[in-house]
Amino acid sequence: MNGSLDTAPDLDLAFEADDTLAAELLAAAGELADPLAGAELWHTQISAWLAQLHPELSPHLQAPAYSLGLSLVGDAEIAELNSDWRDKSGPTDVLAFAAQDDGLEDAPAIPMPEGDEEALELGDIVISLDTAARQAPEHGHTLSKELLFLATHGLLHLLGWDHPDDTSLAAMLARQDQLLATAEQR
Repeated sequence: MNGSLDTAPDLDLAFEADDTLAAELLAAAGELADPLAGAELWHTQISAWLAQLHPELSPHLQAPAYSLGLSLVGDAEIAELNSDWRDKSGPTDVLAFAAQDDGLEDAPAIPMPEGDEEALELGDIVISLDTAARQAPEHGHTLSKELLFLATHGLLHLLGWDHPDDTSLAAMLARQDQLLATAEQR
């Protein structure tokens, strides 16, 4: 499949917010951290971002349907993931575990739910709600906007974007701003 999509692609989104997160953080995140309303909001938003990004994706990432996971966790859990997967100590704001990374060609196929044979598994985005809440004021964002910002960053990583230098980071941040501009119009 090539070119742009007339409508948002189908999306199988697995969303969860750790129920052990501080109640005040969950309240500050509002519907974006709510298990029911959040799942619907994230589904709508990520589908729109995928439709917007679709024309610029490499052919192997252009699909009529996608599957990905999004989790809101605390600093302890993301610090453990950061240590296990990146050999870095301490918490970080967002981690992206891309299923379509180079070098995974020989990995076993990811089982898909029945009826989703055409869905392309992108991977998982994990956001620390604790870190997002701390850095939102530093970035001049509300917690909701910071979560959207971090989700765009993770999604771009799942789609192959990276930022090994300042130029590529600037390009990635500019693309995130474009995606966030569409989020703010909703």
